[in-house]
Amino acid sequence: MSGDRYLTFALGKGRLAKQTLELFEKIGITCEEMKDKDSRKLIFVNEELKLKFFLAKGPDVPTYVEYGAADIGVVGKDTILEEDRRVYEVLDLGFGKCRMCVCGPAHAKELLQHHERIRVATKYPLIAKDYFYNKKHQTVDIIKLNGSVELGPLVELSDVIVDIVETGSTLRENGLDVLEEICPLSARVIVNQVSMQMQADRIKKLIADLKAAL
Repeated sequence: MSGDRYLTFALGKGRLAKQTLELFEKIGITCEEMKDKDSRKLIFVNEELKLKFFLAKGPDVPTYVEYGAADIGVVGKDTILEEDRRVYEVLDLGFGKCRMCVCGPAHAKELLQHHERIRVATKYPLIAKDYFYNKKHQTVDIIKLNGSVELGPLVELSDVIVDIVETGSTLRENGLDVLEEICPLSARVIVNQVSMQMQADRIKKLIADLKAAL
């Protein structure tokens, strides 16, 4: 293992990055550059520990990791499932907890039990398809939306939606319920497959330290 090689981290922007960096500080990994709110830099370096960090949009993190632009990524489980990249998922960090659910008006529950062909609006077509086709064996029309998917049933674009539910307050305000839970979600650590072999000692130590801090 070369001692002068940097280990590069891709972190999902926003609250996830903030919580990840707080956790890293507990195990002695700091990056002072990242604390400068006015910085226009894209890549932040800790020369002493030979670490590099960059912030990316959530859906891009698994891409950077698969192609080796980052050795390690931290991103939500929803993104890992939806992007379906060739990476190793090595650790559940336990924060950013929420659920991926099928939601809709109460009367739509009936449609989910009789395997009727229904319309599903979602930002997560891959997750929705896998759930309905492979787990429920129900044929559905999946409609990809980028904005507020709760609108789907309200304007009769779709019968139900597949979306992330944290507190459920937005659903309730719009007369929608959680009808079925697909899977629990939280922040996960992913690792590039080649890095896992080439940098095995450093990465395993990092994972062990993170586990201990959790």
